[in-house]
Amino acid sequence: MIEFQQVSKSYWTGTQRKVILDRASFRVDLGQSMGILAPNGAGKTTIINMMAGLEKPDEGTIRKTSRVSFPLGFMGGVNNKHTAKENCRYIARLYGLDPDYVESFCRWVCGLGEYFDMPLSTYSSGMRSRFSFALLLSIEFDIYLIDEGMPATSDVEFNRKAGNLLKERLLKATVVIVSHSPQTLQRFCNSAAVLRNGQLYHFDTLEEAKRLYDYTA
Repeated sequence: MIEFQQVSKSYWTGTQRKVILDRASFRVDLGQSMGILAPNGAGKTTIINMMAGLEKPDEGTIRKTSRVSFPLGFMGGVNNKHTAKENCRYIARLYGLDPDYVESFCRWVCGLGEYFDMPLSTYSSGMRSRFSFALLLSIEFDIYLIDEGMPATSDVEFNRKAGNLLKERLLKATVVIVSHSPQTLQRFCNSAAVLRNGQLYHFDTLEEAKRLYDYTA
């Protein structure tokens, strides 16, 4: 479970204060995957980062009673000077997992060939996306945090494997997805919310959330 209790978050842009959340209260229970719809620049990534513990609220409390993933695409725990193999084994040890398993899993999912044994600094953005998603899927969490859905990649085989693995994980895990696209949420979410001007409006169904989102877009 993740619970926000009267959480506020804002930033000073240099000319004005941008409010991300204003005394927001909500919770994500296990088995109840949630989508958050918001336009670009509204603060989707900030909310995901607060759920992961990467950012702190200005006010209020965030409680977690489950094993929550790092956000998809977050590369803060890896070293660009090291190879994918070295990074996999390091992350595995951090989470108390078998390094051989994590390395083999990521090598298979990524499909990067010889690049898996080369430094991440040599990777294209698409290759980095594939590696970060494989690393996320190699560790079993109760709640997965995903910013804008699947990584953008033209690799058909990777998309098939990663999509199937994510669906398999969600049979026994929960996901929180933030996106500007209702289509991204459609496959995974039981409920949805719309983030607008610091307010989070909750709905039991994605269709209800889409109506408000389309109306205020």
